[in-house]
Amino acid sequence: MEILENTPKERFQASKQKMEKAAYILKTVAHPVRLAIIDLLNQQGEMGVNDICKALDCEQSLISHHLINMKLRGILQSQKDGLNVYYDLKEKEIVKLLQCIENCDCNM
Repeated sequence: MEILENTPKERFQASKQKMEKAAYILKTVAHPVRLAIIDLLNQQGEMGVNDICKALDCEQSLISHHLINMKLRGILQSQKDGLNVYYDLKEKEIVKLLQCIENCDCNM
């Protein structure tokens, strides 16, 4: 008989933590504008808020709301230069998630 290193409860707890982390990330990016921001920053690199607004043809208040939310949750990072704030991807691995979703053959 083979002895398992982890009990089912330990495996469940480890799996549960992974799923909670995944859900946290998915909730953070689960909006078309946020996904578009991530895609744009992946393509362009660091960008100012005004440039993001122009590229996505969205109001600054809407873009700022999404940028701040993703920064607070650790997806983006920012730096201030005078009155301008520039954003970039902090978690570049998030792009793999978008690629996976693009490759998904789900019916919509």
